[in-house]
Amino acid sequence: MSLQRVGAFLLAPQFPGQDQASVLESSVAAAVAAEEAGFDDVWFAEHHFMSYGLCPSATTLAGFVLGRTSRIGVGTAVSVLSTQHPVALAEQANLLDHVSQGRFRLGVGRGGPWVDLEVFQTGIERYEHGFAESLDVLLRALEGGPLRADGPRFGFREVDIVPGPRGVPDVRVAATSEPTLRLAASHGLPVLLGLHLTPEQQAEMAGVYARASGNAAAPGHMVAALAHVEDTRERARDRMLRALPEWLGPGLAGHVPVDDRPRPQRDPHDYARFLCDTHAVGSPADCRRQLTEQARTTGADELLLLVEGSGDPEAVRANIARLGAEVLPAVREAAAGGRPEDPTSRRGEDDGLSSRRAPATG
Repeated sequence: MSLQRVGAFLLAPQFPGQDQASVLESSVAAAVAAEEAGFDDVWFAEHHFMSYGLCPSATTLAGFVLGRTSRIGVGTAVSVLSTQHPVALAEQANLLDHVSQGRFRLGVGRGGPWVDLEVFQTGIERYEHGFAESLDVLLRALEGGPLRADGPRFGFREVDIVPGPRGVPDVRVAATSEPTLRLAASHGLPVLLGLHLTPEQQAEMAGVYARASGNAAAPGHMVAALAHVEDTRERARDRMLRALPEWLGPGLAGHVPVDDRPRPQRDPHDYARFLCDTHAVGSPADCRRQLTEQARTTGADELLLLVEGSGDPEAVRANIARLGAEVLPAVREAAAGGRPEDPTSRRGEDDGLSSRRAPATG
């Protein structure tokens, strides 16, 4: 196992009946709780125009939380490159890295073909064909100093990027396709692999990256998972299977295409069952086994745990506290070569986990 860090993944999801102010306050409180519980990092996601997540600027919320915390790393998972200028994002990242004494971490992604492209006037062409150029400009801007661009989408005279980086830029790329894996590999950047994948699928994608890079050693890849702990597995699953569809239903419906392409349709109840069957939902022992298994299967350096699945602010903070006290120490010990968890896996129980696959979209 190469596991080095465990982070909390915060989307600021709006569940039915919740006002927006309380949702955002809850995510900030969850970040503070994650620091107190011993997580290594917190990561904020960026979404626009939907209840799936109420954070339209991951860098802004990260900057606020950096000021509310003192130890924990704070990052973006991810900042969407298709709807913002890469130089502006690089300036923000370098600024936050300086004022936080190196605690800021930057994750970027291509995003989706959503109405965001129309609103921000970047267009579908930028989404479909401009990610490689955007990433290149971002990476060069993060190095600071003189920068000139002469590409088809970004062209400007030489400017001096200030502030420059505090140290080596800390960047990773969200990847859901082979071309993005190959692009990240060409830059030597680690990837973030989503929780819509099983650990086996995440491992397959890491293998594509390794073959593309010619280096079997993964450079700090991150894998995401849902994590919710209760006294018993039954209680944890029951809570998630009741709560998740309430959020996922209207949340996923908020993905509105910018053009006339079909909108992906994922049944919220099927997806909730997939998440519960695939990830760390159960008793402390269940969660310890599942996260240890995921880290071993994928070979990832970092776990990124979605902890807001219950939708209840107090329950979210309690979940974070229990993960920090009852789950993460054993996972870290196993990663460091300590006594492994009970080898009896959840997949050996009669719950359908032996054929886990993500529910089809269509």
